[in-house]
Amino acid sequence: MSLPHTLILHGLGGSGPEHWQNWLAGELAHHGGAVDLPQFSSPDAPRLSLWLDELRSHLAAMPAAESVERVVVAHSLAGLLWLHHAAGEFDPALRVDRVLLVAPPAPDFDGEPSISEFLHPVLDPTVVRRAAVSTRLVVGDSDHYCTVAQAKDVAEALRVELDVIVGGGHLNVDAGYGSWGAVLKWVRSGRVPLTPR
Repeated sequence: MSLPHTLILHGLGGSGPEHWQNWLAGELAHHGGAVDLPQFSSPDAPRLSLWLDELRSHLAAMPAAESVERVVVAHSLAGLLWLHHAAGEFDPALRVDRVLLVAPPAPDFDGEPSISEFLHPVLDPTVVRRAAVSTRLVVGDSDHYCTVAQAKDVAEALRVELDVIVGGGHLNVDAGYGSWGAVLKWVRSGRVPLTPR
């Protein structure tokens, strides 16, 4: 089975070299997969309109949907970015096959002023299905950006499947997520549920 074309989207501050997103990109490339791991402009001071433009340019650069499966893996702030993208003007050429939203902040999270533009995305299952054939949400049970109860509310509102990783925190390097075999399996084959590293 051929590997999908994978677009990996970082959150606030980017993904450092030890982050699972960089590990995932390396693993996929090692096995012959096409990977795009862009660096958004001003990762420490994000602007929603700019990041949306950059996201859409990377989606537009993906190969045609008929030629390869197209997958998006969005961590943290990029999860909220994806929801804003989905609720925006619909372009069928930008629709992807699968999206994994990893540890997005709660839609009303107020503990980080620099992400205020990204808060309160539209939680509409219709636009989420319009942007991707399938979407899945995975969170840690001890994430200070989003409680499990808040994640369940988001999953219910979007009508998507939710995986909760026990002890996962924000599913980042600080939580021990430098390599994460389950997310690689999900990208390669859609295997679920997502499990700890």
